[in-house]
Amino acid sequence: MMLKGLYDWMMAKAAHRHAIWWLAAISFIESSFFPIPPDVMLIPMVIAAPTRWLRIAMVCTASSVAGGYLGYAIGHFAMDSIGMAILGAFHLQEKFLALKPIIDEWGVWFIIVKGATPIPYKLVTITAGAFDFDLMKFTFASVVARGMRFVLVAALLWKFGPPVREFVERRLKLVTTVFVIVLVGGFFMVKLL
Repeated sequence: MMLKGLYDWMMAKAAHRHAIWWLAAISFIESSFFPIPPDVMLIPMVIAAPTRWLRIAMVCTASSVAGGYLGYAIGHFAMDSIGMAILGAFHLQEKFLALKPIIDEWGVWFIIVKGATPIPYKLVTITAGAFDFDLMKFTFASVVARGMRFVLVAALLWKFGPPVREFVERRLKLVTTVFVIVLVGGFFMVKLL
């Protein structure tokens, strides 16, 4: 019930005259503790102003990456208190503990793949900070991941308009997962050639 209220509140902010600032704020806090992804605002904003799709996606991306630093700091400086409380609120403690060997082995790829999909990005940011993942690599991976995700959604909406809205909202995980697979496959093809 609380999530429905937050969702409705975000939809109202998407129509606000300062919607771009609300989007920036939501994108920032979602990277470390807010439960609803900024796509909820991004989608109606792009549909309402399709010629501004890239600007909207860039604001969402930049704010999300900036918010990722807050999540990283929480994991790095306050994992035992604030970090575990946030992960506990989302029932992500067990996933956190299982991520250490994955981050050690896959690092940047883990952040790119997980950051581009609708899994809670806060798990990625807090975990990266808790495990002292290299901050420059974290920044690079976050820019790629969040940029891919938000630019892809905004570009689809700009190109195909309202008819694609329901598809994107219902199948966001599928859309971003396919995009990540194509991207990763492309990197591996370039390495093999």
